[in-house]
Amino acid sequence: MLDTIDKSILTERERKDILNKYRGLLRACKKCISTEDGKMIKTAFTIALNAHMHKRRDSGDPYIYHPIAVARIAVEEMGLGATSIIAALLHETVTHKGNSLKDIESSFDKPVRKIVEGLTKISGISAMNTSLQAENFRKLFLTISTDVRVILLKLADRLENMRNLEHSSAERQLQIASETFFLYAPLAHRLGLYNIKSEMEDLSMRYTNPDMYNKIREKLRITTQARNRFIREFIEPIKKELKNQDFDFEIKGRTKSVFSIWNKMKRQQAEFEEVYDIFAIRIILNSDLKSEKADCWRVYSVVTDFYQPNTNRLRDWISVPKSNGYESLHTTVVGPGGKFVEVQIRTRRMDEIAEKGLAAHFKYKGEGVDKAFGDWLTHVREVLENPEPSALEFVDNFKLNLYNEEVFVFTPNGDIKRFPAGATVLDFAFDIHTDLGSRCVGAKVNGKNVPIKQVLRNGDQVSILTSKTQNPKIDWLNWVVTAKARTKIKQSLKEARQVESEAGKELLNRRLKNWKIELPDRIKTRLLKHYKVKTSFDFYYLIGSGRVEPADIKELIISYEKRERAVNGNAATPAETADTVPSDTGIEKAPDILIIDENLNNIDYKFAPCCNPVFGDPVFGFVSVNGGIKIHRTSCPNAPSMLSRYDYRIVRAKWTSSTDSSFFQVMVRLQGIDEVGIINKISDMVTKNLKMTLRSISIDTKDGMFEGVIRVVVKNKTQLDLLLHKLNSVKSVLKATRLDN
Repeated sequence: MLDTIDKSILTERERKDILNKYRGLLRACKKCISTEDGKMIKTAFTIALNAHMHKRRDSGDPYIYHPIAVARIAVEEMGLGATSIIAALLHETVTHKGNSLKDIESSFDKPVRKIVEGLTKISGISAMNTSLQAENFRKLFLTISTDVRVILLKLADRLENMRNLEHSSAERQLQIASETFFLYAPLAHRLGLYNIKSEMEDLSMRYTNPDMYNKIREKLRITTQARNRFIREFIEPIKKELKNQDFDFEIKGRTKSVFSIWNKMKRQQAEFEEVYDIFAIRIILNSDLKSEKADCWRVYSVVTDFYQPNTNRLRDWISVPKSNGYESLHTTVVGPGGKFVEVQIRTRRMDEIAEKGLAAHFKYKGEGVDKAFGDWLTHVREVLENPEPSALEFVDNFKLNLYNEEVFVFTPNGDIKRFPAGATVLDFAFDIHTDLGSRCVGAKVNGKNVPIKQVLRNGDQVSILTSKTQNPKIDWLNWVVTAKARTKIKQSLKEARQVESEAGKELLNRRLKNWKIELPDRIKTRLLKHYKVKTSFDFYYLIGSGRVEPADIKELIISYEKRERAVNGNAATPAETADTVPSDTGIEKAPDILIIDENLNNIDYKFAPCCNPVFGDPVFGFVSVNGGIKIHRTSCPNAPSMLSRYDYRIVRAKWTSSTDSSFFQVMVRLQGIDEVGIINKISDMVTKNLKMTLRSISIDTKDGMFEGVIRVVVKNKTQLDLLLHKLNSVKSVLKATRLDN
């Protein structure tokens, strides 16, 4: 294969590396393929090699490394078989001259063609008026009806790209990392690919919040020995007792991901050292299918004989698996030294499903996995059958159900229904049937009457109450969390708005005709602006719903035409100028300390209040609706959403070399022990010792502790870091951290 390639294209070392990677792939899939499969994989590899021989990655390596790596992820980390391996090798070859989907089908088979076609469609969409990423995401789910392996291979492709993102430009790193965090990590979570989800989150954080990522990584490295020592001490008595009871098992300690730890730090407002569940203990049993559940509960009994359990933290996903097929028994116990430890108990079969998620569906086609997977695909298809006009709305709706924990409730007949935590009676009603949801006026939950916005809890039995006069209301969108319910409500509201909009248009046209007044497009544009609506549809809806009277519109038309006649041929009057030219764009010209895209000049910008960037922070520009630029930190809480949903509105931004005349306001959260004079100590540290301007200070005290926020003016990030360091050194201040708005 490689001997036929010109030596000027590949070096001898690269030839050896390609061959080694290919052989590594064959070794990885040796147990799951036949001799005939091996021949087909070799053919696919040859086609891929010829298609990519002239291409290089950002790192300078031959591009063929990528499809080989994707195929290896598919087999090793997802447990997929020969068809997926072949499709992974071929997934970017159909754009190459001489290769077509028809050729792929004739050389392999129809399933390979369908998977490659699905992956090609995803990457071949034009961005047009919406976010390419959002449109890709919707297109990705449309492939479910073809073959779910398309989704799995797309995740493998994205993971491999993330693993090699360090060689890309800073702008591309930020964009790809944000998109991965915003879309692909939640999707991996929903499909049960927890290892892949965790790695995607960590790699995304590495590029979007590198300072905190490196800080946590270093703390994990420093505490490795102490953590391993604690784990050995914790599992020793459990291991001994399980052996005495003749269990065939494996116990291992698993450190949680960097992003997971960071999430806990934010949620608990705690430092790294204060996060108690940085690792988990996993007990994996080799049990027969019939005795799995009983064996897991027996092990639970052993664990809780040695360590006190927290009953509020018991999670039984063995009796009722998650909707992605996840099965495990989780408990939190008090270990040595009073430390809380999470213990996960599962069988080898459950562990493989937990590690490989949806991919394990092809191996374990048991009733539980099939039903959970089937129910989830049904929800996906229902959303796709009623697509929103905007791909962004589709993504927003769908993401609602990606990360959420679940509750289990019962129908009057005793059937189990799964819902995201926070689901209401309305979600339940729409899940049963659209008409039932649309006519819902309440429910009987466990025999008691409750309103439609009642939040459901585990074990509730629900019976829906309806009325023929009931119709969906706009408020209902605040009371549902499932994508299906939101989609159906929006669809119903849109149909109602359509009727009122058409009635409004007919009413206005009839009145204008009676008044012998015309409505030219230039006047209509000004009316849309006056009523703060974007489309004629919304304008006519205001009239049809009775919110705007035709007589008021008549007066505005006459007024606008008088102004036009008054200024016809002359300079614009002050009134005309005020009406046509916004007097305040909302963009304040910031000090000239930023370069906004080297190709643009005289661009207005201001700093986003949601993250308060200071000189030295990694930043990017975001084009606002009025044309100005807002500068955000790359670690801004809103960054993943903006970079993924509106990538076409992102511009490069970098600081100039000086901030002598520039100042930035930052907020710092303070926590500590309340004592006399603490406010003076903080104030003196900022104003006298550091010579900085203290804009405001707000402190609340309770039970001998204080918590507050100060606003300080700094010149750059170096000053900010110094400020935090000095505040943390003040006696009685336990923690000082930078705060976003």
